[in-house]
Amino acid sequence: MRKPEIDDLLNTMLDSHDNVSDLNLTVDRPLQVEASGQLAPVPIEPPVESLTPFQTETFALNLINNDRRLSHILATQGSCDLSYSLGSRARFRVNVFQQRGNLSIVLRKLETKIPTIDELKLPDAFRKMLDEKTGLILVTGATGSGKSTSLAALLNEFNVTRAVHIVTLEDPVEFVHPNRKATFNQRELGTDYDSFANGLRAALRQAPKIILVGEMRDRETVELGMKAAETGHLVLSTLHTISAGSTVNRIVGMFDQEEEKQIRQRLADTIRWVVGQRLLPKVGGGRVAVHDILANTIRSRESILNGEAEGKTFYEIQEAGETYGLQTFDQAIVRAYDAGLITEETAVVYATRKAVVQRGIDRTKQKRGEKTTDIEGLKLDIQYDRKLKK
Repeated sequence: MRKPEIDDLLNTMLDSHDNVSDLNLTVDRPLQVEASGQLAPVPIEPPVESLTPFQTETFALNLINNDRRLSHILATQGSCDLSYSLGSRARFRVNVFQQRGNLSIVLRKLETKIPTIDELKLPDAFRKMLDEKTGLILVTGATGSGKSTSLAALLNEFNVTRAVHIVTLEDPVEFVHPNRKATFNQRELGTDYDSFANGLRAALRQAPKIILVGEMRDRETVELGMKAAETGHLVLSTLHTISAGSTVNRIVGMFDQEEEKQIRQRLADTIRWVVGQRLLPKVGGGRVAVHDILANTIRSRESILNGEAEGKTFYEIQEAGETYGLQTFDQAIVRAYDAGLITEETAVVYATRKAVVQRGIDRTKQKRGEKTTDIEGLKLDIQYDRKLKK
């Protein structure tokens, strides 16, 4: 299998369904794509009902393209990351990994057009982030929840409004930012630097005002990110956590217990915004993003410093902080339901606190004049009461 054949197959997979986000090649399964959050088989001629180990390995080796570094990482660590371009049509973030002695491949489609905050319909908090000059801005969520896309939109706004030097450390480079008002230097893991920690350490000597770290994967990267924020840089990054509040606890948990007080103090001084993001199935197809937002306010700063307590949890702080642009996932989910973007079933499934979301749904139904319960036909059994008196 040669590169033209690989490219032809990738084109076929992209054309097979609408809203394709990922391409999946796994042994004993057909060619598959993820479209609107669901895996679907790809029909090709001649049909391939079940990929063989030889086919996936040949495909993987063509993507790796005799790169010794990637081959060594795959052999020693069991997986490797790379980027792949399909001409001018699409770029992919690729992960090749071993499973049960075979190779599997997942290709994440990267958008070539840089989105704007308005196009993504991001919350007003993202506009407020543009006023930040130093500190940490973190976007969190599961893989594939659109964290990099949201950060790209934020960087795009900085690009058109600030004449500053921006350094990005990515794995791989996803959105290629043109130099507009800002000057971009985009560095790719493996090609331009060997680890996020080393790339970030070098970035401190490259005189940027804004630094994007693709992912804070370990303690060393987190510590260097805080150091950069403390020394006058604005640091943007992502973490794999389920909510904005849990992000603080996750970072604190990376350090030893005797360091906790110091780390909490540093986080309280450097964190500006933490945004959790989830993609929910949208009515009519596609997906809609909902956000969990925590900002550095007097109340949230106290909880970062001293830990959560009764009445002072991050959830409660976010729930009561709408004036400052804060919100919980549940509040965002209820708004999405109110706007008709998601179904009641989706709202409840993705809720953090199901009772809170259900009450919000009931309020919306009451405004619409819809029933909020299936129980009906209740009446007082007068005869039963008379029998008791006898």
